[in-house]
Amino acid sequence: MRLWAGTTASGLATWALPFVLGLAVLHRDLGAAGLGLVLAARTAGFLVAVAVGGVLADRHSRRAVVLWSALAAATAAPLLAVGLGHSLALMTAAAALAGAGQGACRPAFQALTAEIVTPERRQQANAAMTVAVRSSTLAGPTLTALLAAFLDVRTLLLGIGALWLAAGLVPGRGTARATGGRSPEELPDPSSDARPAAGSAPRAGFRAEFLEGIREARRHPWFLAGLGALVAVIALGYSATGVALPLISRDRYGTEWVLAAAMTAYTVGALGGALVIARLRPRSPGWAAFAGLGAYGVAPLSLMLPVHPAVVVAAYAVAGIGIELFNVPWFTATQREVAPDKLARVSSLDFLVSYGLAPVGLALIAPAIERFGVTPVLAACAAACFLVPAAAALVPTARHFGRTDPATRD
Repeated sequence: MRLWAGTTASGLATWALPFVLGLAVLHRDLGAAGLGLVLAARTAGFLVAVAVGGVLADRHSRRAVVLWSALAAATAAPLLAVGLGHSLALMTAAAALAGAGQGACRPAFQALTAEIVTPERRQQANAAMTVAVRSSTLAGPTLTALLAAFLDVRTLLLGIGALWLAAGLVPGRGTARATGGRSPEELPDPSSDARPAAGSAPRAGFRAEFLEGIREARRHPWFLAGLGALVAVIALGYSATGVALPLISRDRYGTEWVLAAAMTAYTVGALGGALVIARLRPRSPGWAAFAGLGAYGVAPLSLMLPVHPAVVVAAYAVAGIGIELFNVPWFTATQREVAPDKLARVSSLDFLVSYGLAPVGLALIAPAIERFGVTPVLAACAAACFLVPAAAALVPTARHFGRTDPATRD
């Protein structure tokens, strides 16, 4: 419960920052160009720190990495408040620090889950964390709008800092430092991660340890296939609908209601998908997960034709359900199959590739729509969402997200 509370606080703080900065633009404390610069700095800080955080979380206590990462993000909040309306340079630096804290704690949280939760309950635990994040996304805008009626933007920024303090201080310790993040039953030698004795070989450098994480990822064909499918859906599916949905809501339906309803339906669907997968145990979990990921293709497909708005909303709900039918088993399988002392690095590779390529998709989709039109671009993106996960499901070990059928394991 402490781990869940800390993860929930970090997720709410991560979501809230762009929304609160958007309020600063409405209040004319920050310009649109300044908002873009601050958010770009935050993204850059995240991408750099997520790789560093993965190595640090495998070198040291995952609990300590969560603590110091969250403290860094918490420190950024008052700096953003001080810089608001006075120094864009300070806000940009603070946003980069906030992004770094967010990025460094993500792989550490994933690895800490594997330490604290027993293997048979990890799927439920991952689903519970997803439910918390989706619920925050659903209720967050209303809550923030209510708070904004009584509090100014600077106070809201300090509130984000308080959430990061909770994210750092609340979670439990996990496995003792001497295990290097490995649970006792997974340790062939309990002293294997102790400090090097005098005269022993020095620890490998950062680059070598990061590359060791990549080699570990390559040992799992299902992981590489899933990462490729996830990138295709994020870079093409998410980006296409993110750009096209507002245009179609305005031009085809003449109202912003379709945009708001579709995005709400996606979040509600994801919430429902997490609740379902908390209990569901498919016989072929990998194939079921890839089917869920491929279901995102119905979202761009629904935008291609002049259908009733309810069809678009329903398609987004299906896409939301499907994405969590993939996410939860994906995280659970990674925690189960990857070598425990390399788990944080492999998780950081997951976040680095999927989050890092998303802006590339957004940058390419808009020019593609201008050049070829909305319908052909949506058709290509829908096809990619359907076909790439289907191809990934054919990779060896993809059926069960592991080397063997779970029913045959000891």
